[in-house]
Order: sequence, then C-alpha cells, then structure tokens
Amino acid sequence: MATPGELLELLRTGRASTRADLARATGLSRTAVNHRLDALLAAGLVRRSEELASTGGRPATGLAFADEAGVVLACALGRTRSQLAVCDLAGRELASSSREHALGVGPHELLPAVAAELTRLLGEAGRDPADVLGVGVSLPGAVDPVAGASLDSPVMRGWAGVPLGPALGAAAGGAPLFVAGDADALARSERTGRPDEPRDVLVVKASTGLALGIVAGGRVVGGHRGAAGELGHTRSPSAEGLPCRCGRTGCLEAVAGGWALVQRLAVAGREVAHVRDLVALALDGDAEARGLLREGGRLLGEVLAVAVDLLNPEVVVVGGDMAADFDTYAAGLRESLHARGTALATRDLRIAPARHGDRAGVVGCAALALDHVLHPAAVDARLAASAATVQR
Repeated sequence: MATPGELLELLRTGRASTRADLARATGLSRTAVNHRLDALLAAGLVRRSEELASTGGRPATGLAFADEAGVVLACALGRTRSQLAVCDLAGRELASSSREHALGVGPHELLPAVAAELTRLLGEAGRDPADVLGVGVSLPGAVDPVAGASLDSPVMRGWAGVPLGPALGAAAGGAPLFVAGDADALARSERTGRPDEPRDVLVVKASTGLALGIVAGGRVVGGHRGAAGELGHTRSPSAEGLPCRCGRTGCLEAVAGGWALVQRLAVAGREVAHVRDLVALALDGDAEARGLLREGGRLLGEVLAVAVDLLNPEVVVVGGDMAADFDTYAAGLRESLHARGTALATRDLRIAPARHGDRAGVVGCAALALDHVLHPAAVDARLAASAATVQR
C-alpha cells in the first residue's frame, strides 16, 4: 500500500497532480489518499496549486511538490577547486561559489573554509542551517559512502579515512551527509527523471584523472564499497612500464590522464600547469595541444571499449575538464571505440557532452543529496519522527 513518501514521489516527478491522479496511480481510496496528503501538507512538502481546468462539475484542486520546503548543500571538492551551492528541493541553485585552492591542501585546512563558505551561502540564499535536509559531497577517486570519507585517492593525499561529516556538520545543522566519487556525482547530474531519458549510460570524467560513472537501468551503480568505475587505474598495453601517480605501473592514466598529457606538453617546453591550460591551448587552435587531447581520447577509448561491450550503453557522456574541447576529445574517443567495440554494441552508440558542463559536479552533488532525502522511505521516516515529537 502506497505511503506518503510514495505519493510525494508521484507529485515530485510529475506523474500525478491531483488527488484523483494519486488514487488512480496507487489504488488507494480517496479517504486514504487524503489521510496521507494531510501529513505531507502539514510537513510543508506539498502545497495546493491553482485549480485545474475541468470539463464539468467541480474543478479539481491541483497539488504540487513544495520544492521551497527545504534546501540541500552541494560540495564538489576537487584537486585544485571547490564548487559549492545551496539548492532548493528541485535542485535549482539559490546561491553558489567556486574557489581555487592549493594543490595538496589537506582536509583539516580545507574543510573549515568550506564550512564557513556554506554558512555564508546559506545567508545569501536567505536560509539557515535548520532548513538543510542533506549535504551531497563528491571527491576524486573511490570513497566509502558509509564512513563518509575518501578511500586513499592518489589525487587527494592525506584525505583517506577522514570523515567529512564532523567538519561540515555545523553549517548543515546536523543534516545527514552523503559522499560519492566525482564520476558518480557526474552520472547523477545526467539523470533528470524524464520519460525519454536514456536508462543505460556510461559517464566519463576526463580531467586530471580518469573515472567512470555507470547508469544501468536508470540507476547509478556504485559497486562494492563505492569503487565501481576506477577506469584510470585499469592496466593498458599503451602504458606498459610507465609509472602512475597511484604507485603502480601500466595504468591508463599514465598515458591518457590529464596530468600525464600536461606532463608531456611541459617536457616539450610549453608553459602548462593544469589540464585546463592544455584544453585552453587546444581551443585556441594549438596543434600540439589538440593532438594530445585527441590522443588522450583515443587511448581512453581502447579501454572503455571493453565496458561498452559488457554494459551495452545507449550513450557515452563525456564530462570533466577535457570535455571543454568536446569535438577534439570525442573524435579520438569515437575512433577507438568503433575500432575496438563490437558492431552490435557500437552501432547505435552516441557520444555526447555532459549536460551541465562545468557545473556538472555541483549539480550531481545536489542530486546525490536529493536522491537520499526525498526517497520515499526517508520521507516516511521524517514524517514519523515529526509525529512522534508532536505526540510527546
């Protein structure tokens, strides 16, 4: 039998907009629908909208998800940049900022600054910590979603095992914190809940490092301990014997990661410090930079072809810094995917840029928090806790 949280999900996704719609979708009686709606209305999660047009008789009163009923905080923490936002329950940004930080900064230095900036952004959005329902955080590499911490990422050294919740708790008013890898967050940013949305997608994070987000059957797949998609540290014949920053040799990143491409350009005497510098040169028409970017895409495709054959996605989405010159990078990727993938897996395969561009990380972090706090079970638990408090 449908719960209040499940009714809210129907309203939130646009599959229902009236009491009659909810009754038809769930099979509940009108009395049962009204009882569940009363709880949602009292909690401020549903509001009555303008009366809908009717073909006769009394017009139906519309119902709508109250996306202003709370906020979530989004924190995309990267190797040299932090993107932060306060978002409403529809994922719209109410206030945001993006700040560079020093390479190699530790958690005990960066996290207090992030917490202070989140507090400032809440004030800018006209909200306070009591309005926060959840916090979504992404970090490069694999994470432990239960502990809310990094799992020894070679990009963020010194962060392994450091729980993020205590440092960010005050800004979030004690709201739950959810942690994901940056490729997982990128994958979540591609999901909008539209009926025509592809349900099987591989999402490449092509930046300083390389990682893969997996959407299968419309669900983001994290794998055991959240370590699915560690594409950059898959062995590649093209990298045989080359040292990787993870300490091993032969990883794909050693030849195709942004850091490796930058290193090659720097050795050639070019002034580049970050993959964004390389991409800027490529966008300006620099032949050497364009060649490296295309080769990076081709080398990635050699390994990605195996995932395409195994998972048979409809779309490969490319995000991250290298996606800023999508045409150049995708040309190399397309070349090797079609050369190495099976004809059936690649026949209808599309390669597309990330939907939210440079904001994909923070959009994905908001989606991470919203996926958890607006899940029907979470909504039902919150309503039950509120009712118990009132009874006491």
